[in-house]
Amino acid sequence: MLTDSMKWTREPADYTITPDKIEITTEPHTDLWQRTYYRFRNDNAPVLQAQTDEQYFSFVVRTDFSGSHHRFDQCGIVMYLDSENWLKASVEYENGEIQHLGSVVTDGGYSDWATAEIPASVTSMWYRLSRREDDFRIECSDDGVTFRQMRICHMSQATGTIRFGVYACSPEDSSFTAVFTDMALTECMWQAHDGQQPD
Repeated sequence: MLTDSMKWTREPADYTITPDKIEITTEPHTDLWQRTYYRFRNDNAPVLQAQTDEQYFSFVVRTDFSGSHHRFDQCGIVMYLDSENWLKASVEYENGEIQHLGSVVTDGGYSDWATAEIPASVTSMWYRLSRREDDFRIECSDDGVTFRQMRICHMSQATGTIRFGVYACSPEDSSFTAVFTDMALTECMWQAHDGQQPD
């Protein structure tokens, strides 16, 4: 099972891992962010990851965040290489009406944040992270069947062995239990480009 090989970066105080499910109870004031706009550096969210040198693969997971209730509560997929090189995708709670479905890419110590507003009534989301060498694609899905692209990005430090998995955090004074299920490691579902040829 994939969970057997996953290891913590910053092990949380409260979690449960079984072959079919991971539960992480977040601690207040935990987050991942580097510099951009806010100028602060937050690097204390718990991250649970597997390791691979496979150059072409896809990782799928379903997240349940029905317990989130405070601004910026979040959980999702992550590829954390070090404090200044990582990516993540999640739903961040905002208020009783909206949440932010988004992704962050931090390459060289500066984070970006690409988001779309979704209803606060959404309490689960599937993600698929695909690797083609040092390029990556993040997708999301409501049902685990039909995935839609969130972004494509390049990670300059992801040239060999990488780590990937899940994370959960609560940047403000709150806590909730994030639930991860239906994890799968498959052949790369991101097909080679069939348009313009490389330069």
